[in-house]
Formats: sequence, structure tokens, C-alpha cells
Amino acid sequence: MGRIAAPFGVRGWVRVAPWSEDPATLLAHPVWSLRAPGGAWRDMEVVEAAPHSSSLVVQFRGITSREEAAAFRGFEIGVPRDALAPPKEGEYYWSELETLAVVNRTGVQLGQVVGVAGNGAHPILRVSAGAGMPERLIPFVPAYIDRVDIAARRIEVDWQPEY
Repeated sequence: MGRIAAPFGVRGWVRVAPWSEDPATLLAHPVWSLRAPGGAWRDMEVVEAAPHSSSLVVQFRGITSREEAAAFRGFEIGVPRDALAPPKEGEYYWSELETLAVVNRTGVQLGQVVGVAGNGAHPILRVSAGAGMPERLIPFVPAYIDRVDIAARRIEVDWQPEY
């Protein structure tokens, strides 16, 4: 749902970079799950939170100093899946796309989605063909995405192997 970008102020608040289309979506959840990249999730109670420009500022219970808040820089933010509304037709949660196979129009396997990144204009699929291979970055826009089949765990794209 987002990432903790930096401490905010001196009283333990953090600045959050939300990944959702509507940054305020996270404000509806009183408990957030946090994890260091690759680490285990841990639940944190939100004491106060507010929109701040294109981000959010948040205070978690038990975090009272800038130094404590700084320890959470880079942590990912999540909420339980069952707490989220189901996506609309043609919309997907980024986590649903991770690990899906990516195949082009001629049937060439391009790899697997290892992540989705937002660049401001649109999401970008990070596709890896395996260890030691460079990642492909495929814009998640209708011009390149032909079909997403969650049940078949596959995304069909208009993308060539040499791109």
C-alpha cells in the first residue's frame, strides 16, 4: 500500500509515500502492517494520520522520537487483503500481478513479474527472466498489456524479447 519515506518532525511521525491511486485510502485502516524489505510483517497501531501534499504523515503508537521514526525509513506498508474492497473490472492490486508469467504475442516467455513500480504516470511491471538476467520494464498501459489472466497466472503483452 505504500512505503515509509522519512521521519517527519521530532515527535516520532513519519512521512508515507502511498502507492494507491487515492493516498487517503490508508487513512481508513487503524492498524497497518509494516516490514523492512524482505523482512517479516508486524502490526502497528495508527494514532494519528493526515494527508500532507501528495503523501501522508503518520504517528504510530510507541514511536515518540525522530530517531525511532528514522528506523522505519524504507519499510513497506500493507493492510490485510480482506480489509480492501475488491478491485473493479480491469483493475488489479499490484500484489496480484507479482509472480505472474509474462508472455508476448508470439508466445515467447519474457519472464515473471517480480514487482510493480509507480512512476507517477502509470505503473511499470518489473519482469525478470531469471537470476543474473536484466529486468525488463514494461509499462502497465493498454498499448502494451493485451490481457491479464489472474486465474491462469499469466499476462500477455505486446513486447519483444530484444526491448
